[in-house]
Amino acid sequence: MSAQLGTAEQPLRVAIIGSGPSAFYAAEHIQKQSDLVATIDMFERLPTPHGLVRGGVAPDHPKIKSVTKIYDRIAGKPGFRFFGNVELGKDIHLSDLRRLYHQIVYAVGAQTDRRMGIPGEDLLGSHPATEFVGWYNAHPDFRDLSFDLSQERAAVIGNGNVAMDVARILASSHDELAVTDIADYALEALRNSNIKEIYVLGRRGPAQAAFTNPEIKELGALSEADVIVPADEAALDPLSEAWLEANGDRSAQNNVKILQSYADEGPDGKPRRIVMRFLVSPVEIIGTERVEAIKIVKNELYQRDDGSLRPRATEVTETLPVGLVFRSIGYRGVALADVPFDDRNGVIPNQEGRVIDSERDGALTPGEYCVGWIKRGPSGVIGTNKPDSVETVERMLEDVAAGQTLTPAAPQPEAVNRLMAERTIDFVSYPDWLLLDAFEQERGEPLNRPRVKFSTVPEMLDAIRSRREANPTGD
Repeated sequence: MSAQLGTAEQPLRVAIIGSGPSAFYAAEHIQKQSDLVATIDMFERLPTPHGLVRGGVAPDHPKIKSVTKIYDRIAGKPGFRFFGNVELGKDIHLSDLRRLYHQIVYAVGAQTDRRMGIPGEDLLGSHPATEFVGWYNAHPDFRDLSFDLSQERAAVIGNGNVAMDVARILASSHDELAVTDIADYALEALRNSNIKEIYVLGRRGPAQAAFTNPEIKELGALSEADVIVPADEAALDPLSEAWLEANGDRSAQNNVKILQSYADEGPDGKPRRIVMRFLVSPVEIIGTERVEAIKIVKNELYQRDDGSLRPRATEVTETLPVGLVFRSIGYRGVALADVPFDDRNGVIPNQEGRVIDSERDGALTPGEYCVGWIKRGPSGVIGTNKPDSVETVERMLEDVAAGQTLTPAAPQPEAVNRLMAERTIDFVSYPDWLLLDAFEQERGEPLNRPRVKFSTVPEMLDAIRSRREANPTGD
């Protein structure tokens, strides 16, 4: 008689693909099960873990980045292993995982952006905000990009926190950025920036803005930028006033107060301006080879049958002279080879985290699960991922109890090491990452910066090797 799965005799073997917040929260909830013996292997395409905490959170938000201390504790628990610099579909394949694990969790996030679908979107100077964010955060995928910061005016399309980050980084002084972990090359490029005016364009009104109170407040604290909110756009229409009163959303109410205070105060004569525009949508990016202007249409709000407020275009248009455009209207997931995918919504189709195959009438895909943005879409903040991951893990535990897992031929942990050796995969362990982490922080100390990041995979691997050689015993 075979041993029961999830015991010391036969531990549950779980593979997690991705290493952002949702991945670590899933690992944490598995670890918390006192009646379950499980081992977790986390795979990450890059040598560095933590997903958007490293590659997406703005460099001037160190408190948000400090959540990685929790992830370090999770990674330090017995039975957890990290395999960085290992790409699914290239170094390892789904067929390998199904041979090695009882359960597979996809925590790959949303790796691309949504498009606006308007003329001129592909002109030179029109960029996804995701690329700019990755660039200034030293993400290896984006470090070689260039942005024409010789332009005087830029437009940021969107009203979420990422749009606020882009506007704030463009408007920050060198001194404000020089004490952060922004990429060295981005720090230098922004130091020489000629950007004087940044339009932030939101399709809905101030009451419906998606940014949070701290993000909009931060704009007002910039040393070299005024925040301009046209008085007529800060004022609420009757529908928004009624919606705000009925909804009782404290965050939305505070956003409106902050925006109205900017409108009342007016500019202080600082060298840069962030102009917040509401109830406008881009309809065309104008230019011959590169961006020269953006045409916007004025919107009005209307109430749908369900009570929600939606924008619709009027016949009033306006053209803003800009040389750069950053679209920040949402992220999208990317399909994984041999994994079901909902292309319309950019997610893996699922029921409470259990992967389902829409091509097989919604049949469950046994032993396969998803968490985070690839599960629910790009919504919420870092902490939102915790209950999301807990929900998925609870379904995983139910399936273990019901015997509905994969039946791997080689569930032993050493089988993974053999595979890595056979394919000569130069993987990065979590202790390796901690060496790199310490190295980056040491590089930052003499500059009064939290760290100086490595921005290419070869640099990262070379740095890790040098630290391994300096301390071969790992003491």
